[in-house]
Amino acid sequence: MKVALFGKSISANDTPYLQGFFDRLACLDGIVYLFGPFYDTIRERIHFDKQPIKFTTQQEIRGQVEYLVSIGGDGTLLDTITLVGDSGIPVIGINMGKLGFLSGISKDQILPALDEIIGKKYSIDERTLIRLETTEKLFGDFNYALNDFTIYKSSPNSMLAIRTFVNNEFLNTYWADGLIVATPTGSTAYSLSCTGPILTPDSENFVITPIASHNLTVRPIVIPDTCIIRLMVESRDIECYAGLDSRIRKLDVPLELVIKKEDFKIHLVRMSGKNFFETIRAKLNWGLDIRN
Repeated sequence: MKVALFGKSISANDTPYLQGFFDRLACLDGIVYLFGPFYDTIRERIHFDKQPIKFTTQQEIRGQVEYLVSIGGDGTLLDTITLVGDSGIPVIGINMGKLGFLSGISKDQILPALDEIIGKKYSIDERTLIRLETTEKLFGDFNYALNDFTIYKSSPNSMLAIRTFVNNEFLNTYWADGLIVATPTGSTAYSLSCTGPILTPDSENFVITPIASHNLTVRPIVIPDTCIIRLMVESRDIECYAGLDSRIRKLDVPLELVIKKEDFKIHLVRMSGKNFFETIRAKLNWGLDIRN
């Protein structure tokens, strides 16, 4: 078994869970590729029976590993997207944090989940990515995101004017603090906190959600993910930024941005017995009567 492991940091309380993971792989004579900066963080606390192979780029693991394991939370998993890219490597999310919509395996389920993965008792969710195109190539080769594209301003005293077109048809000018274009995966993230709807992962849609719209009749709208979205951004001498998941770039406005579906998808490992509706019930506490 060949796996790549990505993380940022890990608390002392969670170290035994990670040690158990490495011990189980050692029993299987597994080969571990470990993200270099994460190795530097944990090497004094983890015992390795066999020294892992350090990596820092997609090219170093492409075609070399069967899975990429993300240790952390949803933010950590989002950071793996640039390492996986269009390689097709399935991503396994282990949640060391709190909510964890994407990182579906809790830390106390690591070893049972690993046994299921060895026995191929899992399924693969193919998740749509969103792609940003600009003449300035703001994000270089990593111009895609799993959750969302976001544009927002830094000043609380002004607003952005975002002229929005869908397939070259005018939709609206959003006078707002910003705008989110989310994938179905991202519909449970920032868009949800701005009153956007929840989309099932296979719904083949995007949702356009304003951030603090200055027109109260403007609501989120769901469109097919085959649509091409074009944004014309204006501001009144204020700084504004674009985000692809956790990556941020400052914008020089006025500016035109084009958003569309990426040509490839990300493969997330889903353990047996787990489904999307169960996840949102558990994470959002649906069905719990808090009146008592």
